[in-house]
Amino acid sequence: MLVLLPPSEGKASSGRGAPLKLESLSLPGLNSARAAVLGELGELCAGDQDKAREVLGLSEGLRGEIAKNTELRTAGARPAGEIYTGVLYDALGLASLDTAAKRRAARSLLVFSGLWGAVRVTDRIPSYRCSMGVKLPGLGALGTHWRTAMAPVLPEVAGSGLVLDLRSSAYTAAWKPKGEVGGRTATVRVLHAPTRKVVSHFNKATKGRIVRSLLSSGSAPESPARLIEALRDLGYVVEAEAPAKAGQAWSLDVLVAEIH
Repeated sequence: MLVLLPPSEGKASSGRGAPLKLESLSLPGLNSARAAVLGELGELCAGDQDKAREVLGLSEGLRGEIAKNTELRTAGARPAGEIYTGVLYDALGLASLDTAAKRRAARSLLVFSGLWGAVRVTDRIPSYRCSMGVKLPGLGALGTHWRTAMAPVLPEVAGSGLVLDLRSSAYTAAWKPKGEVGGRTATVRVLHAPTRKVVSHFNKATKGRIVRSLLSSGSAPESPARLIEALRDLGYVVEAEAPAKAGQAWSLDVLVAEIH
């Protein structure tokens, strides 16, 4: 099982340990594309801060975030699972998983990123600010940049099992499972059962809980149909239908009675 996650806008501070080693990151086939973004982002943020703030889509109150991007090669690095914070990652609670579940997380979770493309939760990275929706002056739209780089890399990473895609729309632009991989991909929408509406906060929190439940239980469904069974066994209310055409992802609705 491969679980595709979005990053978080908010991030923990960089650590005091050794700095980034680009060559040590998972998915080494992305390293040249990573180096290009690192260079462009660092140059942007070392220059005109007003321009950098505009390009990165930051409010005046977040101007201090620009400084992070000028120190990406020298700041201390921490496991990505510690860098990413926010609602989904709080609900996932990587640090409190038992040893076996942490091993499954290291194998199964892949976090998409405007800067790194995609990283494992064990990859050591510094704190940064750069969303997938950014258009860097020298590279253009990062979604397009990563789509080209990921096309030959991600199908191999996906292997032959289930792909559980929990990314937000901005990050799906970087790679969309197609063909045979697409047919064993499942996306999840979390709905407030009484209203049948998506509410952002509990949508993220429930997705974090779903991943935690799968990791903690040791469940490793090999297909979308098996995922539906596994989630129901874990107590989730799931509605789903098989896609109409081969190569299309399954769409699952998880119904939640209470917003929390």
